[in-house]
This record gives sequence, C-alpha cells and structure tokens, in this order.
Amino acid sequence: MVSKKVLFQVFLFCFCSAVANSVEFSYPAVFNFGDSNSDTGELAAGLGFLLAPPNGQNYFNSPSGRFCNGRLIVDFLMDAMKLPFLNAYMDSVGLPNFQQGCNFAAAGSTILPATAKSISPFGFGVQVSQFLRFRARVLELLEGKKLDQYIPSEDCFEKGLYMFDIGQNDLAGAFYSKNLNQILASIPTILLEFETGIKKLYDHGARNLWIHNTGPLGCLPQVVAKFGTNPSKLDELGCVSSHNQAAKTFNLQLQVLCNKLKGQYTDANITYVDIFTIKSDLIANYSRHGKCNLRNYCYYMFAGFEQPIMACCGYGGPPLNYDSRVSCGLTKILNGTTITAKGCNDSSVYVNWDGIHYTEAANQYVASQILSRNYYNTPLADKMPFLL
Repeated sequence: MVSKKVLFQVFLFCFCSAVANSVEFSYPAVFNFGDSNSDTGELAAGLGFLLAPPNGQNYFNSPSGRFCNGRLIVDFLMDAMKLPFLNAYMDSVGLPNFQQGCNFAAAGSTILPATAKSISPFGFGVQVSQFLRFRARVLELLEGKKLDQYIPSEDCFEKGLYMFDIGQNDLAGAFYSKNLNQILASIPTILLEFETGIKKLYDHGARNLWIHNTGPLGCLPQVVAKFGTNPSKLDELGCVSSHNQAAKTFNLQLQVLCNKLKGQYTDANITYVDIFTIKSDLIANYSRHGKCNLRNYCYYMFAGFEQPIMACCGYGGPPLNYDSRVSCGLTKILNGTTITAKGCNDSSVYVNWDGIHYTEAANQYVASQILSRNYYNTPLADKMPFLL
C-alpha cells in the first residue's frame, strides 16, 4: 500500500504542474505585507529569536522563521509565478537577495499601530514605512550601480505585485478586552488605517494590489479553547460564532473599501481575494479536499484531510490538542510535570498546525483555490446575508 506521505508528495507535484500550466500569474517582483499568515522570518529576525522544531520540518528540514511545518500560502504563490521565496526585510544574514521582491509581513502584526502589549512592533504602518525606506535605498543603489544582482530594478516598484494579508490580529486580539459590539464598532477605524497605508504605497508607484480578506477566526483551536468552552457559543462546525461574525463584518467593509479604492485609483489593478470562503469550505468539507483532483493532471485518490480543527503540533490531545501555556515545539514544567508540545505523525491530514496557523497541506490547498480565480471580487450580497 502506498503511504499517505508518498501520495501527498505526488499530490504537491501534480498541484505545481497544474498551476504552472494553467494560470497566468506573472510579475517581476512581489512586495508582501501582513502577519504570521505570510511571515517568512521577519519577526524572528527583527526580535532575534529562533522558532523551535518541528516548525519547518516538512519542507525546510529546520525552522525557517515561518510558523508552520513547511511552506505558507505566499510560498506557493511565489512558486506559481516562478519566483524565489521572499526574504524577510529584517533578515540580513547571508546577504539575502531582494531582486524579485521583499517580505515585510511579521507575525503578530496588526493594522492598527502596535501598543506596549503587542506581540509585534511591526504594525502595518511600520511595514509601509519599511517599504518606503527599502524603495528609497534601492533607488540610491541603482543610481550608483551597486548591488544590481541583489535588488529590484526601478520598474519593479510599478510593475510588481503588492500583496496584503493582515487584520486577523486586530480582531482576534480585541476579544480579550472587548465585546463583539465594541469590536464591530472599531472596524472602520482599523480600515481607515489600512486605507492610509495603501494610499502611501500608491503614491510611491504601487499599481497591482492583491488584498486577502481574513479567515474564519472562530475555527482556530486557540480561539475555541479560550472562548468556546460554552457549547452555546459554537456554531454547527464547532467554531466560535462571535469571532466568525467579526471576521465576516470586517471582510464586508474591507471589500467596500476595495471598491472605493478602485474608483479612486482607476489606473490600479485591485483584487479582493476571498480567503474566508476558501478556508471555511475547507473546514466544513475537510474530507472532500486534499485530493489530487486537478483536471487533466491526475485522477488517483488522495487520503484527504481528517482533522479540520485539532492542532497537529500541541499538547492535550483531542479534541483540540492545544494548551496556551506551551507553544509548538516547546517544553515546560506544569504542576510539577514536564510536558512538550509535539508534532503529530502525519501533518498532511491536519488543517491546523499549532492552534493558530495552518499546515503546509492546508496552505497548499488554499493557494490552489486562490489560483483557480474562483474567489476574486465576489459579489457583496453573497458575503453577509444576515446583515442585508
């Protein structure tokens, strides 16, 4: 019998082959802004720490600065464009190559400015400022004809793709001190900050904007463990209803903002990507996904996902395998007992990696759906029927 691991590897090969031959998705460079969903090492480099194994074990063979067992959605999208993985802006070790883009995303980042309690000091406004510094310095070096082989050409700043995946932490973090109504009321302020950053980027040449909405926060094991102890708080999928309602409201207003920006910046290409629907469908229909069913490329059955919410790397066992006191890969003494948050045996059947982030297998699935072009600029009426 062929093992799930072998089937998964063949599945990934089929996926990459299909994408390479079926999707026109080409830019000379990519500039990415966001949080841990697309952080390729920014927070680790910026704060000077190393993630513990088993992070990175399934692709990089060691921790890579990504909060994942392997590749992120942004990595698969870079593959689709036949571009190298993005180096983190703060990671200067080994003279990283920024010729085809740079990643400013940092785990824990918010759209709103960081506070003393923030995990990351690199809020969206700081990331935009880092980009402006990066751009100015690149133009200086190009004028002096220095390091051309390591930095983007000047036209990359206009022709390149600007990707955004941020906002999750503004919502999820707020639930620790605010109620749902207060959080819903804060969304316009959050998006005003986002709009300000977008305007700065546009004023400095950004014309191709790719904006991800936020996923179903209520389905994260971390959220369920903290806010879902009362079954009445959960929906039919076992997700915390209030968090998902906040995400839906945020996404609706984000799409309204994207439509506004399209009207203002008529020479820009602004794409709103419905990550919420992709991830929600994955969680709701997990056993149907993860199959090698890309048309015209392969037809054999893959095992599919088996665990939509339980964390692969954690402590505590079913149903969540998550304990906020010990993060993935770490060991602590709790009540006199030494415990370790270990990785599961087969991450390819798990959607969630560590209670907060997705596994490489789930990231691959989400990327494949993004590249299908079925989740771009979907009608507003389909988003939030309970508000209409």
